[in-house]
Amino acid sequence: MIKICIADNQPVVLLGIMSYFKDNPKIDVPLKATSFEELNILLNTHKADIIILDLELSGVLSIKDIKKLVAQNPDSKIILYTTVPEKMYASNAIKAGVYAYVEKTTSLHELERIIVKVNNGEKVYSEEVKKKIDLLSKGNKTDRLHKKLSTREIEVLRYLNDGKKNKEIAQILGLDEKTISTYKLRLLAKLSVSNLIDLLAKAKTLDII
Repeated sequence: MIKICIADNQPVVLLGIMSYFKDNPKIDVPLKATSFEELNILLNTHKADIIILDLELSGVLSIKDIKKLVAQNPDSKIILYTTVPEKMYASNAIKAGVYAYVEKTTSLHELERIIVKVNNGEKVYSEEVKKKIDLLSKGNKTDRLHKKLSTREIEVLRYLNDGKKNKEIAQILGLDEKTISTYKLRLLAKLSVSNLIDLLAKAKTLDII
């Protein structure tokens, strides 16, 4: 029996998934959490084969939190189940140790199939993400620029693209405002541009945002 822990902000999602697998002969969903703090407390005393995690779960501030969750629960495989488009975070999530990236438009029948695959040690993500990772590994000029960016720099870049100011980004990521300014300067240098407008335009060209 595959033991599942589901962590999601929305009660309807929790109840929907738990109800769907209620009489499943292979999959059991006995554990649920509605915040990242609650999830960590739960995992201190209970073990799960697979954690189905909402990327926008309350308390998840960055991909760094996902990395920490992976490190602290080496016997659990993580499936991100989210409304955030795959192209925004999937490649970084896979690098962080996540086994699958599933958008919430996916049917529960397909989610069941993915759970079985992940439990067998298979990583599940789309052909688009596979191509993106392959391109990065080949290292042509454009992709080298992308590869030079750290996970945190990409996070800052995406918040900038959302129209957030340095102070707001600092609060979200739990960093000093000056640190965000430093990240912005690094981004300008790495992408060889001189202002925010050109930075965001080039990032879109590179399919980073």
